[in-house]
Amino acid sequence: MGKYLLLFAMTMLAAAQVTADDESKSKNVIGPSNIYLYDGSNALQAGNAAEGVRLTSKGLEIAQGRREEKIGHANLCAGFLLLGQPKTALEHCNWVLERDPYHWRTYNNRAIVYLRLERFEEAEADIKKGQELNPRSEKLKEVKGMYLDEVQPVDEKITIDERRNEPRSPVREHE
Repeated sequence: MGKYLLLFAMTMLAAAQVTADDESKSKNVIGPSNIYLYDGSNALQAGNAAEGVRLTSKGLEIAQGRREEKIGHANLCAGFLLLGQPKTALEHCNWVLERDPYHWRTYNNRAIVYLRLERFEEAEADIKKGQELNPRSEKLKEVKGMYLDEVQPVDEKITIDERRNEPRSPVREHE
């Protein structure tokens, strides 16, 4: 389970680049426009999944625009997986991809969700789609390695010679 948690790519809410309304871009906001999404993202990155999910959920209640909603659901996907709730995480990943089929990070995260649910064909499809969208992603390469470990585990070819541990028979001298 630990390997899944370390590779989660969470969507950051950039502090100085967020606009109040993504569609209009009429006014820039210095600092995060949705402090709950921002703090939730930071909590998730710090490994505090429960607090990250709580803050992100609160941020979604006041989200302004599709971009903030997408960021919130993408982070809830990550947070619920960190909490060991892959089915709930899947709902949030699907929410993002239904609205933005080009969000490669969510394909990465959903592939991890599918691995946790042992839905290997779907994990492979998401890895491929994510790599089509971002072929240089190191995170997707790592997730593909995790996928291959699950479906094509490497058999160790090491043989341990146990003869050293066997008791030696006493040597008889000729009489």
